[in-house]
Amino acid sequence: MSIARLRIENIDKTFNRTGKPGVEALRGINLSIEEGEFVAIVGASGSGKSTLLRIIDGLLEPSGGKVYVDGAAVTRPGRDRAMVFQQDALLPWKTVAENVAYGLTLARTPKAEADKTAQYFVNLAGLQGFEQHYPHQLSGGMRQRVNVARALAVNPKILLLDEPFAALDAQTREIMQTELLTIWQESKKTVVLITHQIDEAVFLSDRVVVFSARPGTVRQEIKVDLPRPRTLEMKRQPEFVRLVDEIWKLIEDEVRASLKQTT
Repeated sequence: MSIARLRIENIDKTFNRTGKPGVEALRGINLSIEEGEFVAIVGASGSGKSTLLRIIDGLLEPSGGKVYVDGAAVTRPGRDRAMVFQQDALLPWKTVAENVAYGLTLARTPKAEADKTAQYFVNLAGLQGFEQHYPHQLSGGMRQRVNVARALAVNPKILLLDEPFAALDAQTREIMQTELLTIWQESKKTVVLITHQIDEAVFLSDRVVVFSARPGTVRQEIKVDLPRPRTLEMKRQPEFVRLVDEIWKLIEDEVRASLKQTT
């Protein structure tokens, strides 16, 4: 029996607060994700989705449970995982090519090799001709493409995406979804995506994991059997609409419960 690329076992997370009760963010999370699989996690705001992603990346320590990559326990950040955040977080004084190569430079990769690898991912992200541009000269969508290219350049086993298109307008977001699929199909990486957009989750993923309201638990997993490659026209097909509706019905009550927690 093969070992899953990513295994999450009984993950709990409580944030302690001085003089106040702790906040339980996650309870008993169990997930197994195979090599090359694209999995999206959806749920109400505050359900611990981003917290789980940071635990997978090694940026947060769980209160209980373990995360494993290829059978090895995660204890800290590592090059086998790369995170893409909501904001592009590019270095403004570096060019596109330099930003994409940044992780390789930190790893002391020889310059010629780093430049060659960076150029490959610049091309893969559709950024040819913009290598010498600076972040302020790029649109929001292009900056996020640089962000994804930089994450992929270090050759991680797992790409972690935390609402990567949240700051984009609706039209750019849809185009970026198709471009992300193209990059994923070429790179064959294992991807975990956090998103509030149910249609985005269905369009991109092989499987959608629905979280309950806080404390986040796995309420249900929905397999997405839509054929690949996918196009934006697919979003108007009955099966796509049915899946979106099924997932929305699962989280509607959780969203209402989450709103009550914040009022």
